[in-house]
Amino acid sequence: MTCVNVITGFLGSGKTTTLRHLLSQKPAHENWAILVNEFGEIGIDGALLADQGAVLKEIPGGCMCCVNGLPMQIGLNMLLKQKPDRLLIEPTGLGHPKQILSLLTSETYEAWLTVQATLCLLDARQLAEPRYTENENFRDQLAAADVIVANKQDTYQPEDRQRLTDWAAGAADGRPVVAVQQGALPLEWLLRPRENQRDLPDGAHHHAAAAAPRGLAALSLPGNQRWRRALNQGQGYSSCGWIFDDETVFDTIPLLEWVRLAPVERVKGVLRIAEGTLRINRQGQDLQIETQQVAPADSRIEVINPGETDWNALQRALLKIRLDGNA
Repeated sequence: MTCVNVITGFLGSGKTTTLRHLLSQKPAHENWAILVNEFGEIGIDGALLADQGAVLKEIPGGCMCCVNGLPMQIGLNMLLKQKPDRLLIEPTGLGHPKQILSLLTSETYEAWLTVQATLCLLDARQLAEPRYTENENFRDQLAAADVIVANKQDTYQPEDRQRLTDWAAGAADGRPVVAVQQGALPLEWLLRPRENQRDLPDGAHHHAAAAAPRGLAALSLPGNQRWRRALNQGQGYSSCGWIFDDETVFDTIPLLEWVRLAPVERVKGVLRIAEGTLRINRQGQDLQIETQQVAPADSRIEVINPGETDWNALQRALLKIRLDGNA
């Protein structure tokens, strides 16, 4: 039997960082697998989670909760063939948890899976903004959780802590609320049983207008093409992602300025720089960067923003900071 946990949380709550921390605690004798879905088409989380000691399967560009579309089931079945001891599932921050949990607890997987605690990451600062608290998926992700992880507590102001306390008193219904920073969640929380059996409403999910090629096709570059971009849209958000070949190198300082100043809500990327690899994770004004000497297989960057955004202007600026300067 494979033990499975769903790790939910709205955009920018720190799911991928938390997954990396949990993977760092994996018992040496266990085999783990990760199934990750992203709103964007390019697929950044797979690169961020690569070489973390687990088998990884990505479902980019859409809604993993649309189980009738089969990508979720196909990805899940591929991973279960590896017979992992534990499977961690990270849906997109704009995804609804009902269909995923319904599939995992269905008769189809009863003999294969032991569904344990669902964890929901929460940045308590978002509780102050109606665009989050009035979002159906934001609310239902929290409602589905067995454990609520108040992440990024090192960034909270006193009013954020009070708002979290007030929210938990009314909405947590006795479920544990664990405060952590930088996703540093102890492994023991994965081992809790699934006890939250509340019935959730069906989520309103999206199917983006065609941005060919879509999904897995966005993970490769055809022919001699040096780069390409892919778009997605739904739930009031839009994403634009770029993938560059393994010969493209970015100028580090201008790249960091592009990331810092881009007029968007969310930026994630794994890019090749002269020094090796630059990993970027920005939510609002919160920016995390990480470097390593080994260069990535390619360069990928994805930005997400509510409403309309001038992707062409961002693209022109991004292309100018390549060191090789090729088209």
